[in-house]
Amino acid sequence: MQEKFRFIDLFAGLGGFHVALRHLGGECVFAAEWKAHLQDLYEVNHGLRPVGDITKVSAKDIPEHDVLTAGFPCQPFSKAGEQKGFECTSQGGLFFNVEDILRAKRPRFFILENVPNLLKHDGGRTLQEIERRLRNLNYHVEFTKLSPHQFGIPQIRERVYIVGSLDPLDSFEWPATSNEPTSIEDVLDAMPDDAKRLSPQVADCLEVWNDFLRRVPADVELPSFPLWSMEWGADYPYENETPRRAFLRGGKRALAGMHGSHGVKLGTFASEEERFAALPSHARDQLVFPKWKQDFIRQNRQFYADNRKWIDPWLKQVLRFPSSLQKFEWNVKGGARNIYDYVIQFRASGVRIKRRNTAPSLIAMTDTQVPIIGWQKRYMTPKECARLQCLSELNSLPESQTRAFHALGNAVNSRVVEMVAEALIKSGRAPKRAPKTRVTKEEVAEAC
Repeated sequence: MQEKFRFIDLFAGLGGFHVALRHLGGECVFAAEWKAHLQDLYEVNHGLRPVGDITKVSAKDIPEHDVLTAGFPCQPFSKAGEQKGFECTSQGGLFFNVEDILRAKRPRFFILENVPNLLKHDGGRTLQEIERRLRNLNYHVEFTKLSPHQFGIPQIRERVYIVGSLDPLDSFEWPATSNEPTSIEDVLDAMPDDAKRLSPQVADCLEVWNDFLRRVPADVELPSFPLWSMEWGADYPYENETPRRAFLRGGKRALAGMHGSHGVKLGTFASEEERFAALPSHARDQLVFPKWKQDFIRQNRQFYADNRKWIDPWLKQVLRFPSSLQKFEWNVKGGARNIYDYVIQFRASGVRIKRRNTAPSLIAMTDTQVPIIGWQKRYMTPKECARLQCLSELNSLPESQTRAFHALGNAVNSRVVEMVAEALIKSGRAPKRAPKTRVTKEEVAEAC
């Protein structure tokens, strides 16, 4: 019989930490979640109502506990956001609430989770500051990056895990990972009735890009870099100069001889606003482009120069779509050139095509960013996405699919958390079962 321990669940969301630590014999004695509809759902699923705003709770009033868990908000550190970190006034400082609780209550262990960009944010200084503050509380600290696909779960979702203990972590070992193949089909239902079908625009866009694939000559290798069709025909400066810098030096006349998105002549537009609107959205504002953007522009223009004979007859078809649908990421190198054989996701960065072995990382997504099952021409359902997060045992998900997808995108993967927590507690010589070195398919199916 497992020894009982007490834990708290901060920024709780759907309760992924709760599910994980309950499996290990833990009792949740406090939870915090600021969204009212998720508080209601947490109470239904876990029998405990979270408090609301954690910033309004005094650390000394939180119950005594053995393990603190927190997937503190990732938006301040995410590459998809503004990356303001601690300077984000609404969420960036919430780590300090975690710090206050650790200082006041001194739990034996903590487990924190965040986006992988935390490792690089502000040149690594943000993580260094977090680690410094935790060590100043006399915690021994370790961190690493893990993803569900390393444990037999068909989702690539890298996250940073930070663990701490009042005792030395000499005997702590991160759970062993595996490179064994996975398949998204393990979590799918067969044409579920509640699956959202493709909208006319989405279906049309996929047909246009599938036509592009059919036109690619057999001897032409599809590149691994994102295809930005708006760069095909453009010639504005992007290395030592940018359109914005050129405009500041010479006014709108400096743009007159340039070609913008899909080769449109900027000189045909009278106003400054019209000329900048005719540039790709990624080229309008910066005075200096970062190296990664320069590389993508250079690669796309070269690809077009080498292949314009067959691209030009196709190009006009893509013009009817918004900018995000004019970009294409082919992550299926060497695969059959048919979009509908794969998993598809519409992102701000473009139409992304992935193999069937894993789902793309679930994000706090809008309905349009939910993965599409190409061979069934439909979106994944909330129930299937819950399986990817190993949260299928929850009795209820948000009634609105939009809210369900958003909550699942913000959730932690309970199976990964469980394995990390198991290894951490074992390191403290608590009588826990040893972390498994390998997860079988049967165990994944049961957990997810």
